Amino acid sequence: QVQFVESGGGLVQAGGSLRLSCTASGSTFSSAFIGWYRQAPGNQRELVARITSSGGSYFSDSVKGRFTVSRDNAKNTVYLQMNSLKPEDTAVYYCNNDVRVVAGLASWGQGTQVTVSS
Repeated sequence: QVQFVESGGGLVQAGGSLRLSCTASGSTFSSAFIGWYRQAPGNQRELVARITSSGGSYFSDSVKGRFTVSRDNAKNTVYLQMNSLKPEDTAVYYCNNDVRVVAGLASWGQGTQVTVSS
C-alpha cells in the first residue's frame, strides 16, 4: 500500500506562508488524485485541496485564493503552498489518495503540524 509522508509544517505568524510537501511511495502515484486534509483539535478531518492526475485542482472555500497545490510526479511529491495564513488554519495537515479516502480505505500518516499565531 502507498505510504504518504508529510513535511514542511511549523509555526508562522498570521499573514505568513508555508509550503507543505507530501511524498509517496508506489508506482501509481502519477495517476492518483491526491488530497490535502487538515484536522484541528476537536474537529473532524476536512479536505482543503485536491490535485488530479492531470494537474486540475479543487480548494475548499476556506482556503480558496490563498492556497495552491502542485505536483512533481518525477519526485512522487505533491506540494501545498499556503499564503496569507490565518490562525484558523492551525491544524495537523495530511495528504492521501483521495479516492481511497472517499472509499474508506485510506491509512493515514502522522501529518505535519501547522500553527498560525495571531
